[in-house]
Amino acid sequence: MTDDQHEHGHRHPRPEIAGLLLAAGGGSRLGGRPKALLEHRGRPLAEHAVGVLRAAGCGRIHVVLGAAADDVRARADLSGCVLVDNPRWAEGMGSSLRAGLASLAGTGVRAVLVSLVDQPGIGPEAVARVLGAYDGESSLAAAAYDGVRGHPVLFGVAHWPGIAATATGDQGARAYLREHTARTRLVECADVAEPYDIDTEADLRRLR
Repeated sequence: MTDDQHEHGHRHPRPEIAGLLLAAGGGSRLGGRPKALLEHRGRPLAEHAVGVLRAAGCGRIHVVLGAAADDVRARADLSGCVLVDNPRWAEGMGSSLRAGLASLAGTGVRAVLVSLVDQPGIGPEAVARVLGAYDGESSLAAAAYDGVRGHPVLFGVAHWPGIAATATGDQGARAYLREHTARTRLVECADVAEPYDIDTEADLRRLR
């Protein structure tokens, strides 16, 4: 780690890689409380997750909003991010992934790192490791936890059309990654992160 990283807790930005935060979910199993607005360490989860992407070195960050988008804009500090509205958020994560990829078209970035707003146990160390797997427009990598694929995931721009074509319902990129298992580089992160989701009332105890 460089002196700059020690001093600021941020890695040097990677302009060729964008961070894409999927933060549109309505929290149906949480009584309809949007996950982006759940508080963690005194701030909304959306703001926390953006800070993780920034600290890991994502130079450009796009945030897909859906449920309670206006409230998220008002309560979370998402300054410096491109905010993407997904009016079809209720259809599931696939629609948010498609909206996010579409928002990156024409930006010149060569890869995107996708993270989920409801995984606060995944910090900058794990994200930076996955960013480190970037090797050009055909990059395909994912964090792994004891050998099991998880988030975040890294997609070179060559894969975006295929992912957009198969991202339906709550599948996200799962089907595409299944088809390309042999080409997907797994980056072990179990020693620096916990990949739990905040899905149910019982999970809320993991927030601080």
